[in-house]
Amino acid sequence: MTKPFVYITRKISDDVVKDLEEHFEVEMWEQEEEVVPRDLLLRKANQADAILSMLTDQIDEELLSQSPNLKVVANMAVGYDNIDVNAAKRHQVVVTNTPDVLTDTTADLTFALLMATARRLPEAIDYIKDDLWKTWSPYMLAGSDLHHKTLGIVGLGSIGQAVAKRATGFDMNVIYHNRSRKEDVERQLGVQYASFDELLQQSDYVVCMTPLTEETEGMFDQETFRRMKDTAIFINTSRGGVVNEDDLYQALKQGDIKAAGLDVFQDEPIGADHPLISLNEVVALPHIGSSSIETRTEMMELAARNIKKVLNGESPVTPV
Repeated sequence: MTKPFVYITRKISDDVVKDLEEHFEVEMWEQEEEVVPRDLLLRKANQADAILSMLTDQIDEELLSQSPNLKVVANMAVGYDNIDVNAAKRHQVVVTNTPDVLTDTTADLTFALLMATARRLPEAIDYIKDDLWKTWSPYMLAGSDLHHKTLGIVGLGSIGQAVAKRATGFDMNVIYHNRSRKEDVERQLGVQYASFDELLQQSDYVVCMTPLTEETEGMFDQETFRRMKDTAIFINTSRGGVVNEDDLYQALKQGDIKAAGLDVFQDEPIGADHPLISLNEVVALPHIGSSSIETRTEMMELAARNIKKVLNGESPVTPV
């Protein structure tokens, strides 16, 4: 009997691949820094019983409609806006993701980005590298305090809650806006609910943790930034599509807000010629929110477990 075929769209841990190979026929795109070409992905999907995908892979109607054997797409991410979930349902393909395992790691990165932006750490590092440090002055590279400031979190899911927990250790006042109020979390972490407008007006730091949906796409636009304090710092580690990047650029240039720390962008990857990169007020990272060795390995292992469950006729561990 022919083994089910699993296609992996990016190079992952050898141990995870070996585990899958004990049960299935496995093929993997061996590149780490290059997306699998679309024509190749379509050919392999046509043969595959399972795909272990990345956010960079578009799993859409075109692919699903010509993949007669496909039973599961295991996305190695929490988000799944790269997958047409409704089309997958129509074609009876199970979609899974990797929630929870990356919560603390992404929260760590979010808070690190917040601190780096507030205290202008990349500028300070370059200050020495560019041999500019010749003396000391009272306001040399002066940044913004975090302690006793107000942090506004938009989207209080598991990662947002983990960020709030870290902020309490810095004696920050934490407010949040979410589709639904979370009174149990308010009691547990001492955070307060606010309307979106109240959050924008009151926050010294606005952290976006919301998923990308039709409702949230482009929600941070010219009007949103104008309602924020001109001393406010904006942080986004969720999805690039929630921000109108042209409006953010203008908001920073015009002084509507003070600075921005970004781990995600609308069209990734970006290059050094991206307008936002030209601004000293921007700290930019290459979408590394969950990028620790431990967490990325756990994500790979969870995606593999989901594939094994579905191909063995069982329910997946983390279905979308």
